[in-house]
Amino acid sequence: MTAPPFSRRDITLANWREWPFNRWTFHNVSEFVPTAQIACGMETGADTPGLGALDGMVLTAADGTKTSPAGHFEASHGDCFVALRDGRIVAEWNAPHGSTVQPHLVFSISKSVTGMMAGIAIADGALDETAPVSRYVPVPSHSAYAEATVRDLLDMTVSLGFEENYLDLEGDFDRYRRATQWNPERPGTRHELMEDVIASLPKAAGPHGKVFAYASPNTDMLGLVIERATGTRFHSFLAERLWKPIGARGPAYVTVDRVGSGRAAGGMCLTARDLARFGECVLKGGRGADGGQIVPAGWVDDMRRNGDRAAWMAGNFAATFPAGRYRSCWYQLGDQRDAFVGDGIHGQRLYIDPIANIVLVKYSSDPLPSDEPGTIADFAMLAQIAQQL
Repeated sequence: MTAPPFSRRDITLANWREWPFNRWTFHNVSEFVPTAQIACGMETGADTPGLGALDGMVLTAADGTKTSPAGHFEASHGDCFVALRDGRIVAEWNAPHGSTVQPHLVFSISKSVTGMMAGIAIADGALDETAPVSRYVPVPSHSAYAEATVRDLLDMTVSLGFEENYLDLEGDFDRYRRATQWNPERPGTRHELMEDVIASLPKAAGPHGKVFAYASPNTDMLGLVIERATGTRFHSFLAERLWKPIGARGPAYVTVDRVGSGRAAGGMCLTARDLARFGECVLKGGRGADGGQIVPAGWVDDMRRNGDRAAWMAGNFAATFPAGRYRSCWYQLGDQRDAFVGDGIHGQRLYIDPIANIVLVKYSSDPLPSDEPGTIADFAMLAQIAQQL
């Protein structure tokens, strides 16, 4: 990784997610936000195949423009990329400031990891997906979560009075971000815990379980539920039951609030190689590299085969994946490849093609947190890469 073209003094808690600072900060989140360690390995990356199987590949954009994979990565603010085929790294790409063996903030791909953790806890008998959230986390009667179930959290079907506005600096989203220690406190604001902020959010009109309504507090609440149900801190459960068993080799950590609650919805910082290994585990039905069952096979199969299409089409992401579904914190694209993905703001992608046995990871530092045309174009290019591989 090269040194950033700006002074470290220029970066603050108020601007660390803004471009161009994010080209450096997404690989160095622990300098800005408190974290809890998941793993402390050190993978060198000396064995990289480089472009490998991507060399000479031609991709076609929606407008007919031809480009190479590296050209697309550069044009879409890519930081690094890794491709696994049959569990083996067959291609890598790094921007001058990027690295596939250094932790990078994956934002909402954290949700997909958390969804697999829930499956493990359910198989252990510690967690009941049909139970109300209030069985595990105390919430006031006026809270949206007073009657919502764990399954509602997993499928983003909580009827929640909350707007996922990443640029908000005055409303509930800013309050939520401040509670997670991602935003600075402002004059007149007060220190709050993530749990307290989430539990205070009101219910929206309509019943739970009917409409997909994307809201990160749902998965942070799921993280709290897993922690209370298992009696184990979130980062420790992740480390012992999922990250170590998949054979992760690099460092990993998760951001925490003032009392150490992990940001299950978006705070994981993982190497691209290890995220690909996680994707390989899910692709193989929850099995590790040694064949041992890590995530219950039935849980993975349910995630891939189920999901309420009516709830999805009534929700706020239907235009992004028109044939899609959402189940247990994963997106099903509904395409001919049966692909399923994890997605995070600022261009974080985990793409899995079960027909070709391909897992692709792309980390980025997009200037804007949310860019629907860019998301659609990025996944279309990853689909082409997977098919050509």
